[in-house]
Amino acid sequence: MNTYDHDLDDPRSLFRIAGWMWLIYLVLLLTTDLILSAAPQALGRYYLVNGLVACMFLACAHWSGLQRRLQRLYTPLMLVLIAAAPMVANRFWVGPLPPGPMSNVEGLTLRLLPVLFIGLAITAWHYPEFVVAFYAVATALLEIGLQWMLPSGNSGTMYVVTFVAVVRSVSFLAVGHFISTLIRHLQEQRERLTQANARLVDYANTLEQLTLSRERNRMARELHDTLAHTLSALSVQLETVKAYWHVDSAAAQEMLDQSIRATRSGLQETRRALKALRASPLDDLGLSGALRQIATETAARANLHLELSLPEHLPILPAAVEQCIYRVAQEAIANVAHHAQARTLRLRLRCNHDIVLEVEDDGRGFDPQQVASGNHFGLAGMRERAELVGGTLQIAGQPGQGTTVRLILKDWRQKGSKA
Repeated sequence: MNTYDHDLDDPRSLFRIAGWMWLIYLVLLLTTDLILSAAPQALGRYYLVNGLVACMFLACAHWSGLQRRLQRLYTPLMLVLIAAAPMVANRFWVGPLPPGPMSNVEGLTLRLLPVLFIGLAITAWHYPEFVVAFYAVATALLEIGLQWMLPSGNSGTMYVVTFVAVVRSVSFLAVGHFISTLIRHLQEQRERLTQANARLVDYANTLEQLTLSRERNRMARELHDTLAHTLSALSVQLETVKAYWHVDSAAAQEMLDQSIRATRSGLQETRRALKALRASPLDDLGLSGALRQIATETAARANLHLELSLPEHLPILPAAVEQCIYRVAQEAIANVAHHAQARTLRLRLRCNHDIVLEVEDDGRGFDPQQVASGNHFGLAGMRERAELVGGTLQIAGQPGQGTTVRLILKDWRQKGSKA
């Protein structure tokens, strides 16, 4: 809930707004009387009494301690003050007004109508519809009762007051119904928005957990391809060394040296795999530099001929887009080094209206139809990364004719900002 909604839920905020609207209305009404009335000086008591009532209401709205003392009675008493106090004050302390179109019974009722409408709106905001109906009927009965207690001497006045009060009550019922319906819809929309925000938070948490799970799976694959293979080979070699130790010590010594070299190589591979799990090169080198580094290091390690085509200057890309490009390139290059049996590695990146990343090799290739069966390395993870930023991953290849992995991000500015 934002600060504006919180202020509107606080009764004191609404009553302060209502009090200032009441005073502004009296000023506008006074200006109109000064311009149009034949005897504006005779209206002084009317504006003095009504101004004092409005100021008393505004003072109660700004008195913070009053709400703490009255607690649940605060709102109903303030509604009584805005609806009943001006009626009673006008009947007991305001004398007859000079003749005029706004000084008869209908005119005096019309003068009070905007103030009663303010009370109606506040009632509809805080209470259910039957309370709104009670407000409409109660204001009519109060006005009829005051006229009955203090008759004006004109036999037709009671009829006029009753007629005006009934018409006003019907108007209040209709308007109050629409206000209550509108407020109910607003509250339902706010509730749906709150629930949607809660679902969004749950989705974000789930997405974060899925991302962590994918990274753990990637770590498991990397360690399996490096540490597990090295330890397995080392175990076999050490068993052989043990068997040859007393039979052929020279051969055993040579195999021991091979085991030491394999251990060191496996340790380097493990460190490289663990380092690759972090995307720190993006922070240190930028996207072009990070792609160049990983391609150069992998090509040197796997004895591959490298062909690079990277733009000299890249626009500022969203972090999610940079991360996706780097991770897809990393996975695709690792697959070339580990599984393609290739001689050449080609890495191309184009960035204009669309972003296109291509990782191509001339190795043994494979049938892309086998990807659906889950028997290939990391392709599902690359597709998921592409989908997270609204991109697509294309895989082209045939056995014996190499493989091309292509990442396409169309309208990357809009999609990257949403990601």
